[in-house]
Amino acid sequence: MQNFEKVDVFGQMPQARFGHTITFIQKGKAILFGGATGDTGKYSITGDTFAFDIQTRYWKRVEGICIKIQFLVTGNSPSPRAAHAAVSVDTNQLVIYGGATGGSGSLASDDLYLLDLKAQDDSGSWTVVPVVGTTPGRRYGHTLTFTKPFLIVFGGNTGQEPVNDCWCVNVEKSPISWQRLDCKSDQPMPRVYHSASLCINGSANGMVVAFGGRSNEQQALNDAWGLRRHRDGRWDWVRAPYKAEREPPVGRYQHSTQFVYSMLVVIGGRTGTVGETLTIDVYDTETSEWSKFNSIQRFRHSSWLVDSSIYVYGGFELDSPNIPTDMISKINLTKMFQTNEILLNKFMVSFQNGRGISPPSNVSPVISPHNTQDTAQMLNQSLINRSKPGQQPLKKPGSQQQQFKFVDKAIQGEDINTKNDPRFKKNRQQPSDNTICHLFISTLLQPRTFINLSENAKFLFKPEHIIQLCDQAEAVIKEQPMVLRCKAPIKIFGDIHGQYSDLMRFFDLWGSPWVDGKDGDIEAFDYLFLGDFVDRGNHSLETICLLLALKIKYPEQIHLIRGNHEDKWINNGFGFSEECAQRLGEDPNDDESVFARVNKLFEWLPLAAVIEDKIICLHGGIGSQLNYISEIEQLPRPLEVIHEVSTPEQQLVVDILWSDPTDSDQEFGIQPNIIRDPAGTGNIVKFGPDRVINFLLKNNLSMIIRAHECVMDGFERFAGGQLLTIFSATDYCGRHKNAGAVLILKRNFEIVPKLIYPQNLNAHNWIEDDEALKKRPPTPPRWKSQSGGQRKSYD
Repeated sequence: MQNFEKVDVFGQMPQARFGHTITFIQKGKAILFGGATGDTGKYSITGDTFAFDIQTRYWKRVEGICIKIQFLVTGNSPSPRAAHAAVSVDTNQLVIYGGATGGSGSLASDDLYLLDLKAQDDSGSWTVVPVVGTTPGRRYGHTLTFTKPFLIVFGGNTGQEPVNDCWCVNVEKSPISWQRLDCKSDQPMPRVYHSASLCINGSANGMVVAFGGRSNEQQALNDAWGLRRHRDGRWDWVRAPYKAEREPPVGRYQHSTQFVYSMLVVIGGRTGTVGETLTIDVYDTETSEWSKFNSIQRFRHSSWLVDSSIYVYGGFELDSPNIPTDMISKINLTKMFQTNEILLNKFMVSFQNGRGISPPSNVSPVISPHNTQDTAQMLNQSLINRSKPGQQPLKKPGSQQQQFKFVDKAIQGEDINTKNDPRFKKNRQQPSDNTICHLFISTLLQPRTFINLSENAKFLFKPEHIIQLCDQAEAVIKEQPMVLRCKAPIKIFGDIHGQYSDLMRFFDLWGSPWVDGKDGDIEAFDYLFLGDFVDRGNHSLETICLLLALKIKYPEQIHLIRGNHEDKWINNGFGFSEECAQRLGEDPNDDESVFARVNKLFEWLPLAAVIEDKIICLHGGIGSQLNYISEIEQLPRPLEVIHEVSTPEQQLVVDILWSDPTDSDQEFGIQPNIIRDPAGTGNIVKFGPDRVINFLLKNNLSMIIRAHECVMDGFERFAGGQLLTIFSATDYCGRHKNAGAVLILKRNFEIVPKLIYPQNLNAHNWIEDDEALKKRPPTPPRWKSQSGGQRKSYD
């Protein structure tokens, strides 16, 4: 069965070529640069650039002249070259380094070029990146990879001989300067025309894996090596083990590789024997086994991955090794893996967990990997691009950034560009124009007005308005499932606890769903709130009313899940009841009160959300009983939380709303939660990193994001990064001085935390006296590891 086919293309098509690069830079767009045209006896080196749209199969020439079918590009473009290297560093951005210019060993300069293509208007610019200090020098046949925030150059030929040096540059650190890596481990031998790809899943997550190439003795190599960075900043190489019982790959060079989940797919190339045919060889990094498949015969080509297909462009075919082709061929991975049930199942699971066109395969979705040897290495790592204290906020839409930055572009500016993308709007429910929700939003969603709202401020709505709002919101919530299914990009908020001013500060600094009477960034981002909207703070009414109004207006983009304070037995004693009595002049015990109506709505709230089938979000945790997402889906609604647990179902609900991780990654299993369960009933527990790992494996997930605990930096990692805690209320209980955070999950699954810090307003909380605080604290603070590796909790 043939697993590849020719792709018919249209538009302004490039000449057939070899030694070029094609870089996938965004959904549906690949950029071709350079290469050599003509046959091997008489060829010309080019410096032209083309863009290929995957969906329309249309070529556009990228030029400095603006005509209907071309891009407008300004700046100094790279000189003509072949055997260079290119890599995507962000949506619509790529960099190019090195290459040969033809003639008697002439090499391109050692400048680093950045091409920044704007998403909306078919325009862009070339920039020579200002670099200080020593560079890797001129070379060709090398590789260039990006594992955020590091660009990595490895190997190639300097014009004199193949080399095996490795250089990196931190693109987020100014000034930009190259550093030669001094690896103390065994290293790959010198080579040229090899490949290197970034693995972003499985046990090799975060590794740059180099394969094959041609040695100094003209030998075709078949070894694979992984380059990794340790937490202390050290880099080292590790040779990939091959299982002896499986046939190893044939040595090759001038091939290409792509990572499909945890599998390295090697396409084409040539050996030391003229005319020798090659298979597609696949290396499973989790089992160390090679498998072989029917292959397209191509070398000096380029390839890129989109969904379930690998596209191959240009190069030479085996039956015409002197004349390049301009053909695009598509390798259907589903068909290819049909002969190997194990790899097919692994591929199908990974493919079904992704939606839409694939992100650039060489862009790390997260910061540098840990590659630790603990149990967390079993799963897909999702690490965090941390915002440092004092970091300048990213610029908002409309701002201009002329200096060289790969990833510090405005998040809003990058993602709002999806507004005009019909694919992004697909299946989105249109906002409601309901009068009551508009009244609440237009009154309450004014960040600059309410960013320092007085604790004694008059509530601006009557009880009957709130009742009507609840009726409409409940009607929306009832129609949605117990486990929501959400899409990225999305902003994720932790506990707010009635700290309405903190919510306004987040909206002011990092974007708001509604701004000045019109949609804000809601077409670019969904919003997910992980519960605990009320209690403790002074403005629970403003907080819950605004969130419910937003839910009515944007039912498919605003997501609310239940926290342990969305429970009448809890919020009757920790502030919300008292606030309703004082600010609305009502009796909370009255069945017709706002307090009673809001709590009736709370019983319909979902308990979890799953983002892109990869990340589960819930308020508390997985406790001792939760094993499968389906168990949450089967819970009935309306759901009253029973604290005197007598059934497994009641225990499951308490686990989801109340449980916490253990105090460190070294504490395993199920442990008592003494702070939350001082009576020792055993209903509220702590769960260890082993529980996290097992739950993620059973459900084919990558991460848990939860709220429920105050953390000093606003967010905190657990289980080797497989669980994140997010807390959005600053200075919890008016005494902990903690930061608040929102997590911004981008389309490529990079997680960016954005922080706010306590204000010196001397605000009071509804619960202040020590006796009240000595009750079972609904949300005890969780401190970072201190002496003895233990965290202190408030007592």
